[in-house]
Amino acid sequence: MKNQIAANGQEPDQRPASWMRKLFKSIGPGVITGAADDDPSGIATYSVAGAQTGTALLWTALVTWPMMAAVQLICAQIGMVTGRGLAGNLKLRFPAWLLGVVVVALLAVNTINIAADLAGMADAAQMISGIDSRIFVVVFAVGISWATVKLRYSQIANTLKWLVLVLLAYPITAFVVGADWSAVLRSAFIPSIPHTRDEWGLLVAILGTTISPYLFFWQASEEVEEEKAIGRTTLDLRKGATREELRMRQIDVGVGTFSSNMVMFFIILTTAVTLHRHGLTHIETSRQAAEALRPLAGNFAAALFTVGIVGVGLIAIPTLAGSVAYAFAETLNWRQGLDRKMRQARSFYAVLLLSTMAGVVLDFAGINPVKALYWTAVINGLLAPFLLVAILIVASDKKLMQNQPASRLQWVVVLLTTVAMFGAGIAMFIV
Repeated sequence: MKNQIAANGQEPDQRPASWMRKLFKSIGPGVITGAADDDPSGIATYSVAGAQTGTALLWTALVTWPMMAAVQLICAQIGMVTGRGLAGNLKLRFPAWLLGVVVVALLAVNTINIAADLAGMADAAQMISGIDSRIFVVVFAVGISWATVKLRYSQIANTLKWLVLVLLAYPITAFVVGADWSAVLRSAFIPSIPHTRDEWGLLVAILGTTISPYLFFWQASEEVEEEKAIGRTTLDLRKGATREELRMRQIDVGVGTFSSNMVMFFIILTTAVTLHRHGLTHIETSRQAAEALRPLAGNFAAALFTVGIVGVGLIAIPTLAGSVAYAFAETLNWRQGLDRKMRQARSFYAVLLLSTMAGVVLDFAGINPVKALYWTAVINGLLAPFLLVAILIVASDKKLMQNQPASRLQWVVVLLTTVAMFGAGIAMFIV
């Protein structure tokens, strides 16, 4: 176990380092996961929220930060201390048929999300270049697939870390367009409770795209990949975690989820003070939001918004496809991992590539995945609380968790998150 290795002084890379150096080294799966949460489909959902309700739902960005942080931290801890991904742990506690339903649902929803993200990226690239978006759908899908298969995990992770910087486009855009900051603060800190079924549905969509099931699987699996990358290639070597490792992951997840929700806040704000203010409330895609921004906020703001869409899509699509591949591999006992070559994990990579290619097919089949996106977010919002219950059961199992179960604070916050998501889902149908 890792804590035993540390006690024996054999833990790799334990040289003294400054706090800043440790902070930089801690940045990894949590930050990447946070950035992936703001994918083009998420941008579309937040844009719809701002366009339709103005600043009324700004408070959701603040409220969902501790929720998302607690959920992702528990998933990270599950991966770190058990040495397995989330599906591998669920397999040990729940019937195979139930896990199969979850994995198939994850594949269906993620494929639609991949299609929506590819479409959003391609539309944004067309706005910048003038080239037909259908060409970009293929270019992005092939390029991302090639990089995911050919590059080692450490190369992919380091690339995704730097791509996170594109998220700065959204706070900058918000300051460029200007806002009444006193009104913004009121909306941010004084919740406005939805009153209609549509408003509750929008809240469920926000929760579903912010606290998404695919992120649960990705976070836990990437913790396993991080450990394999430093030489912990067997399950026994990966079991357990030192206090320092858990503390640094708390920082990583905290920074990643804060960045994600900050971007969410500024997307809602930007579309609220431009589109909603001018009566443009019927926004269905991130492209429509970017195009509508141009005459209202200028070319610079629209360009920043558009560049951000392409950048976060490059982060999100490997995450979406990868989370499905990990879930299937752990469920069916396949060889897995982005650190393996394709010939060493053919089934794992087959699922990853097929889910991406299926997204391309949806884009070319005349099906508008972006219109379906809202409902995939709603489905995520309805399914996530059931999965959170399962995660709490695993995180409380001292045997599975190597006597390092989730803390009481984490458990309570995730439980409250689960209750809130169940409540919003029920209200959506009965209001």
